[in-house]
Parts: sequence; structure tokens; C-alpha cells
Amino acid sequence: MAIDAADSPSSPSQSLAHSIGQSSHFYIAVDRIDYKMLTFVELLEEVGRRSGLPMVVCCNSRDELDAVCYTVSSLPYISLSSLYSDLGESDRAQILDTFRYATIKWNQGTVQSTGGEDVEEELKSHMVVVTDACLPIASSESPVPARVLINYELPLKKDVYMRRMAACLAPDGIVINMVVGGEVVTLKSIEEACNLIIAELPIQVSEIL
Repeated sequence: MAIDAADSPSSPSQSLAHSIGQSSHFYIAVDRIDYKMLTFVELLEEVGRRSGLPMVVCCNSRDELDAVCYTVSSLPYISLSSLYSDLGESDRAQILDTFRYATIKWNQGTVQSTGGEDVEEELKSHMVVVTDACLPIASSESPVPARVLINYELPLKKDVYMRRMAACLAPDGIVINMVVGGEVVTLKSIEEACNLIIAELPIQVSEIL
């Protein structure tokens, strides 16, 4: 299936306003649910091959998180982690810290191979897959400022869409929404409620990265 097209802010609301103000929002229309995962992989073929690119993928349920992780684990150009409810606190903290370090390197333009046995690992993009229940908690955890936030499953409410941005998106980041069939109505509702412009994703995804 081809694709159709430094310091933390003082409050989550300030972070959200900043994200909405500068981030770019896109959607991919998928004809049928059966083609969704294939379309997702095709998207990663374009986006995920950028060395060191920090990405977060949001799902509504643990089942979908597991399905995404199973598929992505076979892609050799992505370093994959996931946040789920029964993950230990120390493991969760390590995943978040590692991802934040990856975003620092990306923002500084210092993503490059240093040689040695870990060359391939260093040149991979970085992905964290998360459900809404396991997003970084504003009161006790810093956001993870991903360059790309992919809503593999579109949230049903605007508040959840906004929470994902506040927790997982850099101020100048890119949001890509995967939309199947009737979800176009939900997307339009979110677009209007959040005062956003959500455009169709360009065929040449490199144009927006």
C-alpha cells in the first residue's frame, strides 16, 4: 500500500502552547485497516533511515503497541524501545534518559559514527513506542522532545492529542497522523478544536525533515 500522500518550560501548558505554535502537523490517509501496518513501514522507510533521528510512536492500546514493536524490531535501521505499564521504574528512566540524550545529539548536529564495533547502532534512528497511559508525566518527568511524533492510532479526544504533544514533541517537531477511513471526521474535529492546520503528508517526506 503506497502512502497517499535546554531548560524545560515552567509548565505543561506553556510547553503545549510552544509546540502548537511552531510544530507542523500532517496526515497519511490509509484506505483500509488491513494496509495500515504496511503503510507505517513504508513511512519508516522514508523517515526512519535518518541517522540519529529521534521519533516517538503513540498507540491507544497495549495490543497495538506490541504489534508496532514486533514489526519495527525487524527493521535494522531503527533502535527501538517501548514504554508500557509493567515496565520497571529504573528501566523506564533509562529509556527516557537515553532518548533525551539522542535528541540532544540530533539538535546539536553531532550524530555521526565514531567507529568501532557499534558503528551500526550509532547510525540508527531512535524510536520509543508508548501508550497514552505511559506518557512522560509532567509533574515528575521531563518531556521527551522528539523530532517526529507519529500517531499510529489517532486519539479520540483533542485533550489526548495535546497531551501527546506536550509530553513527546520538540517545539519545532513534526506530527504525522495515520488516518483510516472514518477517522477523517475525528482528525477534522481535532484540527478545529486545537486550532491547527493538518495537511496531507508530502510524497517526498524528506522535504519536511
